[in-house]
Amino acid sequence: MLIEQPPRIYRWFFPGAFWRIPSPKGQPKCVYLTFDDGPIPEMTPWILDTLDRYGIKATFFCVGENVRKYPELYRMLTERGHRTGNHTFNHIQGIRFMSKNYIRNIAEASKYIDGDLFRPPHGHMRFSQVLRLRKLFRIIMWDVVTRDYSPHMTAKGVFNNVKRYTRNGSIIVFHDSLKAVGRIEEALPKSIEWLLNEGYEFRLL
Repeated sequence: MLIEQPPRIYRWFFPGAFWRIPSPKGQPKCVYLTFDDGPIPEMTPWILDTLDRYGIKATFFCVGENVRKYPELYRMLTERGHRTGNHTFNHIQGIRFMSKNYIRNIAEASKYIDGDLFRPPHGHMRFSQVLRLRKLFRIIMWDVVTRDYSPHMTAKGVFNNVKRYTRNGSIIVFHDSLKAVGRIEEALPKSIEWLLNEGYEFRLL
């Protein structure tokens, strides 16, 4: 539970960040599908084709170094109508870096990634970094971590995390990275179909 859906006390350390954006009362419930750590040729095109099959748009939090290496994949994201966000230049954790160096790394990623969205790798940042970055970006965290990255999880377990923890307004995290291979191929389509059957609308951040 502490991983799949961060508790309220943890969210207090990120003032101004977005964890969940529920629909107003009387409107259809919604979710926000997001993907971290790409783009990479081994995974991102398959995810894009899967989303196209269901007519769904998502938000991709990209690593700047990957965008520099695979600019054609980044163009695919934007040309197909998805949003992109900054996920640092080379996937560094804020708590391990001085703030000026962390901000510099994010600025380097912004040379390759358009937009005003930012998500910290692993969800870790210093409080001072949060205060600085919220002036530059909309900081997007999450309400549901599928744990598709974990070698200890099965595809069924990933899917069950979506079913168990998703609620109106949930920001759901999958990964377009090699660490999700072997789980996301089964879990993502099943999750999308379950969410659609449950009456959720998919929205962009």
